[in-house]
Amino acid sequence: MDQSNNHQALLREDRDGVTTLTLNRPDKFNSMTEHVVESLQAVFDEVRDDPSCRVIVLTAAGDRAFCAGHDLAEMIGNPDPEFYDEAFRRSAHLTRTMYELPQPIVARVQGLTTAGGCQLVAACDMAVAARTATFAANGITNGLFCSMPAVTLSRNVPRKQAFNLLFTGAFISAEQALD
Repeated sequence: MDQSNNHQALLREDRDGVTTLTLNRPDKFNSMTEHVVESLQAVFDEVRDDPSCRVIVLTAAGDRAFCAGHDLAEMIGNPDPEFYDEAFRRSAHLTRTMYELPQPIVARVQGLTTAGGCQLVAACDMAVAARTATFAANGITNGLFCSMPAVTLSRNVPRKQAFNLLFTGAFISAEQALD
């Protein structure tokens, strides 16, 4: 897994039937690089048929953020349209894999969760959020439409609330997300 900044970007712990995956880039709001997406995919593919894994917990290091979505610095640094096509293909494949896993996936959310981070949470079977958690599909505030999170959000959130999130970029609290 990623060795940038002398640490792994995705940590894995297996104990008593629970596989805990920790997004481990707190200095970057646990944003997802392509390597993180690939690492998540590899773990999900590995545990799919593993009877010792009964549940997966997806969490993140630090208090500031669960996941700020895709790493925009990586995206901007790769202006080739093929990079974007492949990144979105991998992201969609990861989401499909999460839906199809026989094990339930529980998101343990704290702090900021935006864009692709919302996609991860929405693709989980259940989310447990700290009272300090906030959620937004706020790409629209930067002239971007969060098309990948739009799919998972619209499958998990009532249509008008999903529209509001996607087209205003508004942040909502954990209590509002629960409602």
